[in-house]
Amino acid sequence: MEKLLIWGVIAEEFELEETVKPEEEPNQSLPHLKEGVEWIAHPQGHWILRNPIDVTYLQVDRHSQEALQLLHRLPPEAICDRCGIPPHQLRSLLQLLAATGMLAGTTPAQPPKKKFTPLQLLFFKVPLFNPDSWLNAPARLLAWIWTKPFFLLLVAFLMGSFIFGLHQKGELLKMGSLFWQSKGMVLIIPFALLSMFVVTLHEFAHALTLKQYGGIVPEVGLLFMCLLPAAYTNTSDSYCLVKRRQRVLVVGAGILCQLFVGAIAFWLWYLATDNSSLKGLSFLLLVAALFTVTINLNPMAKFDGYYLAVAMTGINNLRGRAFMLWGNWLRWKPSGEKRGDRPILAIYAPFCLLYLILVFGGLFRWLFYWILDNIPITVLFLLVAWAIYYFFPHINNKEAA
Repeated sequence: MEKLLIWGVIAEEFELEETVKPEEEPNQSLPHLKEGVEWIAHPQGHWILRNPIDVTYLQVDRHSQEALQLLHRLPPEAICDRCGIPPHQLRSLLQLLAATGMLAGTTPAQPPKKKFTPLQLLFFKVPLFNPDSWLNAPARLLAWIWTKPFFLLLVAFLMGSFIFGLHQKGELLKMGSLFWQSKGMVLIIPFALLSMFVVTLHEFAHALTLKQYGGIVPEVGLLFMCLLPAAYTNTSDSYCLVKRRQRVLVVGAGILCQLFVGAIAFWLWYLATDNSSLKGLSFLLLVAALFTVTINLNPMAKFDGYYLAVAMTGINNLRGRAFMLWGNWLRWKPSGEKRGDRPILAIYAPFCLLYLILVFGGLFRWLFYWILDNIPITVLFLLVAWAIYYFFPHINNKEAA
């Protein structure tokens, strides 16, 4: 009777014996989602809860999504009964919502500050600013880039450049050999600067493509790999794009940009007169573009090749889930993965493990022998100083406790 009255099916003259607040009416005293938080249904069967204010995300299954839809209408116990989920699962969901700033009155949890370790020198980021509002104007002006005719022209240009470049392979290799013999180590600085330029354009292409499809680019900054600087943009909002084609294009835009820069550099090299500065500069730019493309296309490291594999397969957190799959199998536990995803995850994990052992094992081996041959005392002093900084405060804390 109460619901019929609310829906307007019966008139207000029907007096109810007891006025009870309908269980489906919103109740602001209960935990509820922030205004502006939105649900995005993905074809893979999961839901993404997107917080565009704090730019955070939460991926859940259908049952969890149904439960969270009732947060502001039912108390937690009633939600568990209606949706058939255990209380501990709902508590975990609420904790995740609070940590990501999804609940009203909460802000995203800041990651705990960790002490410096030498391994951080291999890869670290320095955020600079939020470029999202600034990107709106160039995204509108360059909208023609994302049209089908331009894409077909770009593919034709790249293919033509590649085919003609194969015919010039001998000349390119010859110039590279002569260039190295005559310049040597002097080439490292201009090569590094040109690589940074290519990577910056690469990241700009990621950001503009995501903006073109209505995404958010909340952060741009510098990243350092083995102390070599490059630019980066935060394009994690691409996971919220429903169409797989759009997610693939956001990731692939950077690679296409690098290939385009490489093709332009090749034609400049081909058309430039011999022994001119343009000839040498365009050759270095071509090598920088091809080198960065090769690094980026590696699917075993978390560069564009990896995220391209994630976008194409639709398997988020590909590396983590691949290792978890094998871990569950080795412990004789259910995999927890869809049947269609298991072959991809099962193949990816061994290759990724082999890559990590070979690459990082070789890197550490080279670094170890180089230190022994050149600066053993200096590194030993730095390691002792770091150990004092890293471990002694923990010892003091334990004694005080």
